[in-house]
Amino acid sequence: MPTPLVDWLRGQDDEMLSALLRLRPDLAVPPPADLTVLATRAGIRASVHRACDELDTVALAVLEAFVLADADSAPVPVAEVRRLLGPDVPAPALDAALAALRERALVWGPDDELSLVPAAREVVPRHPGGLGRPATGPAASSALPELLAAVAPDERRVLETLAAGPPIGRSRSGADPETPVGRLIARGLLLRVDADTVELPRQVGLALRGERPMGRLSVVPPEIGARDRGADVVDRTAGGAALGLLRQLELLVDFWGRTPPPVLRSGGLGVRELRRAAKEMDVDEAVAALIVELAVAADLVGESDGAAPEWVPTTNVDVWAAGGPEARWAVLARTWLDLPRLPGLVGRKDEAGRPISALSDAVRRPLAPRDRRRVLAGLAELDPGTAPGSPAALADLLAWRAPRRGGRLRDEAVQWVLAEATVLGVVALDALSTPGRVLLTDPDGLVPALRVTLPAPVDHVLLQADLTAVAPGPLEPELARELDLMAEVESAGGATVYRFTEGTVRRALDAGRTAGDLHELLAKRSATPVPQGLTYLVDDVARRHGRLRGGVAASFLRSDDEVLIAEVLAHPDAAPLELRRIAPTVVVSPLPLVELLEGLRGAGFSPAAEDTGGAVLDLSDRGRHTSPRRRAAGRGAPPEPGAEHLAALVSRMRAGDAMAGVRRGTAAPVTTNGSTLDLLRSAAAARRSVWIGFVDGHGVAGEQVLEPLSVGGGVVEGRDTVDGALHRVPLHRITSIAPVED
Repeated sequence: MPTPLVDWLRGQDDEMLSALLRLRPDLAVPPPADLTVLATRAGIRASVHRACDELDTVALAVLEAFVLADADSAPVPVAEVRRLLGPDVPAPALDAALAALRERALVWGPDDELSLVPAAREVVPRHPGGLGRPATGPAASSALPELLAAVAPDERRVLETLAAGPPIGRSRSGADPETPVGRLIARGLLLRVDADTVELPRQVGLALRGERPMGRLSVVPPEIGARDRGADVVDRTAGGAALGLLRQLELLVDFWGRTPPPVLRSGGLGVRELRRAAKEMDVDEAVAALIVELAVAADLVGESDGAAPEWVPTTNVDVWAAGGPEARWAVLARTWLDLPRLPGLVGRKDEAGRPISALSDAVRRPLAPRDRRRVLAGLAELDPGTAPGSPAALADLLAWRAPRRGGRLRDEAVQWVLAEATVLGVVALDALSTPGRVLLTDPDGLVPALRVTLPAPVDHVLLQADLTAVAPGPLEPELARELDLMAEVESAGGATVYRFTEGTVRRALDAGRTAGDLHELLAKRSATPVPQGLTYLVDDVARRHGRLRGGVAASFLRSDDEVLIAEVLAHPDAAPLELRRIAPTVVVSPLPLVELLEGLRGAGFSPAAEDTGGAVLDLSDRGRHTSPRRRAAGRGAPPEPGAEHLAALVSRMRAGDAMAGVRRGTAAPVTTNGSTLDLLRSAAAARRSVWIGFVDGHGVAGEQVLEPLSVGGGVVEGRDTVDGALHRVPLHRITSIAPVED
């Protein structure tokens, strides 16, 4: 009699059950009460579907062989499965596939005869192994070899085409008995499905395939065609890409800080706004979408408050910008790796035919981090500095390892991950860089890994006669800040080109620098002589700078009485108001108008507020109002459970299984206190668990599995086998008791 799945699970050790929950995490949500619940969930179609997504090509072929052998209705010898697979699947490959199916509880039983979870039949293709349904009649008789030997060449071509799979074909000439299809139908070698469709019976397909009942199977992963790019070249290229990404993000933050784009009513960023951002960063729209998504995910950009929210930089930008390039890049790289979104979808059409916008909910894909790590892990298997022959070769290898994973965007997602990783510097020249390997294995070590990759910062520039300066590498932070203040980046890369203009020099002067400061910086930091044209530019702008001056005033105070103005200025309580006289009858203050008026009233004056037309303005407080915030998007997929958590789940199921066992009839009612004491004391001495049924102080019945530690004073004290907590149960409240068998 076949062994039920639940009984097979009961016979497995805790390590196997923990591995099952790790490989199929959906089985543990919510935590199963016992092994019966676990076995039931393991057979649900949706759970089996998810488990099969992790199987490679060979394991899926073995699963189809079990379906062909009807292992879901009765145990099937492994020898029969081996016969169906044919000579293309060697014994080691079959053993590895069987192990993968066993550890996921898709098949179970003794080593030589296995059963299949019934839901697997709904998961495999409609025609397992490319074979049709079994038929009755001539195709199922012993005369089949003679019938096949007598077919005409044109009829054999039809049969061989359908035997190669799929077994379904369309033919409008099937009704004509003189055609090859009509003759085959008449002899029972083809079955009619409808007026235009025929099907090859399984028996005919097996006979035509001979020693390969399931056809030719690919058990060897496709060649990836590795190419050596050179580890040093890859790392230097990745370092340049990392610096370029930081520069592009800085440009985005500066641009949106000056002209923030609006948040779409449906959420996200408009197409025109994305194009403007791409133009500002000098990248294409695909790269711009990635950078925008990273900026928001890293909380460097967010939605502003107000009735019309905008995408604006957050205060986190200041903290981020204060770090070195290694620390800033590490934030972006970790954000990208765990980003539960697919930026490659931006610009594509959704189901309604509308373009998908950046930062919208349509880009969200909770499983994107898993697929991203899978692509990087495939690259990490190659030697440092080695790249696959092409992105398509890597996609083919990953597709062979998990044919069911990824859906219709599977191969495109691999291309997107490689493109995004190249923008970040995680990948360069299609090879995984050293920082990329560290990102995958030890994210906390990103900063030192990138520091080794980046070129050493330089402390000088090369000034040229065309009012440009060339930085032959990444600049020291102080020099970079000063140069960003007095020049604009014209082109970035391994060597950055800065251009000096009248506007940039004026910006430096506005920031408090003097002409002498600029001349001194240029002379000290330039490895070439300072061009005369640049000296003239600085002097000319400085000569005209500041002839007109503006100041900040949040409020003003005016009166036709000059004496009253003088009295206000002379009053001792007016000092905190920071008043400054700009005309005989006008003073200004940097304080808000409300604070100014309150201060004057506190000093004994009676001022009134006025609007731009001179009318009296009512400034009474009407209460504080705020705009509702948009609800934040959910996090990505939950982390994998740890070993301790899995062990606790297994312990809980074991305890629940023990309770279910005693409920099925092994528990005995308590007859005397003596028998209860004897059983509890013997269990405590042998360190065995017992199941007890009891009634609490409110008369409510309960049950528990305990490992008794001490018995006395009318109380048993024991440790809960599930959570390890100590419990005390009065003996007189115990109604039934039974030992728990291991």
